[in-house]
Amino acid sequence: MNDKGLRFERIGTDRHYNIVLHIGATYVPVSDETLEALRAQALLPAERFLEVLVEKVGYSSYLKEQIRAELKTNGDPHTQVTVLQGSIRTL
Repeated sequence: MNDKGLRFERIGTDRHYNIVLHIGATYVPVSDETLEALRAQALLPAERFLEVLVEKVGYSSYLKEQIRAELKTNGDPHTQVTVLQGSIRTL
């Protein structure tokens, strides 16, 4: 399993949390409401979408820092965010 970078994964349906955001080897549950809010913003420019993602999923300063750090250490952040935007539309 790839444990680098950021990626969304559907872990089920009809659960309290159906989606998780992997941040490296850890993950954060994403509520359906948060998923819908992110989907609604998925066509924003990558930099702006990243800000929305960090605010919606990073509910602590630690998580916000982890999301940004993971992007910086795993290749081009712009490309990674663009991939996240595409994946969120298909979840």
